[in-house]
Amino acid sequence: MASMQITRTDKSPTQVSLKIRADAADLTPIKNHVLEHFAATVKVPGFREGTAPAALIERQVDQRALADEFIEHALNQLYTRAIDQEKLRPAGKPEVRLKKFVPFVDLEFEAEMEIIGPIKLPDYKKIKLAKKNAEVTTAEVNSVIKSLQQRMAQRKEVDRSAATGDELVIDFTGKDKSGKPVAGAEGRDYPLMIGSSTFIPGFEDKLIGAKAGDQKQFTIIFPADYGVAALRGQPVTFSVEVKKVSQVIEPKVDDAFAAKAGPVKTVAELKSDIEKQLRAEKQNTVERQYENELVKKIVDKSEVEVPPGLIDEQVLQAEENEKRDLATRGQTWEEHLTSEGITEGQHRERQRPDAQFRVKASLVLSEVAEREDVTITPEELEIRIQILKGQYQDPQMQAELDKPENQRGIASQLMTEKTIARLVEYSSAR
Repeated sequence: MASMQITRTDKSPTQVSLKIRADAADLTPIKNHVLEHFAATVKVPGFREGTAPAALIERQVDQRALADEFIEHALNQLYTRAIDQEKLRPAGKPEVRLKKFVPFVDLEFEAEMEIIGPIKLPDYKKIKLAKKNAEVTTAEVNSVIKSLQQRMAQRKEVDRSAATGDELVIDFTGKDKSGKPVAGAEGRDYPLMIGSSTFIPGFEDKLIGAKAGDQKQFTIIFPADYGVAALRGQPVTFSVEVKKVSQVIEPKVDDAFAAKAGPVKTVAELKSDIEKQLRAEKQNTVERQYENELVKKIVDKSEVEVPPGLIDEQVLQAEENEKRDLATRGQTWEEHLTSEGITEGQHRERQRPDAQFRVKASLVLSEVAEREDVTITPEELEIRIQILKGQYQDPQMQAELDKPENQRGIASQLMTEKTIARLVEYSSAR
């Protein structure tokens, strides 16, 4: 009869230490299992491969190798049994320390781990949140039509001073007050429409009156709310070469324009089509916002002790995602930190509140899914995988979706979506 002894010490709501001791009754089955593994490679005279008794196999194998493999299996199996017995939910890999080992008769070790503690949910079925419908204004429709006009406009190069509404082709570089180039503040053969407000406020105004071949130099004070912290309120001196000035001749908004702009025949049909597309896009945004607000409301009302290790993992994961995004834009991690005026440690501290919420939300949704018995079928998973594969033409990217670790991530996302959908049902029910 197995007689494993477990001594539990709760160091905090999210940290537990287990002292586990096992004797021959626990260890012998594990030893026999390990010997079965060795049986495939050990030849015992008079026996076919894999059929020799365990005692004979033991005498033939390297004792150090046997002990090493035994300890690895024993620690894994006994740890798993211990956390099941104690009804623990580890939040990561444990820190294991071997304290005593008398070959195959006495084993003692400690396992220290972060755990997911009790999760106290509110009565989420009674949490209500008013739904909103997406509204599309005439101004929004007209803005899309204006963009279509600009896209379909003719460009006629002119030999005159640039005016509002003209399109310039420019080369430009920007330097800070110390004369160092500003990351991202450069471009070659860049098309810029005067009056489009796509550049830093004041930049386009400086180019009014410029002609092809002109060299311009001017200083712009960056806005106080600029996205890059290090540039907020700071002067940047731009050097600009105007390579071309073109008059933008926009087409008249009539039925002929509508027919060219889309699969319609009239301006009225075009406006209706634009309105439908805008409404669908905005409705999708409204629904995502609704879901986010609902989840936040439930999470804020839940009591969860979040393991610090999970927060650390989330911070590092967010950092890795940010690094990959920066790389696609040609910026290094070091350049980004410099532009923000912060250290790596400060950046991570900034990320912790959001990371903590994401972890807490994930734990709460997992608890809801368990209580609601939310599951996904193999068919649902396969459909989602095929949909995702259809978004990639690269066979290598498609093959990535067949990897078990990626499929687990897809399955997890599906579970989250189905759980949120269940909460939305409760929230919107009257």
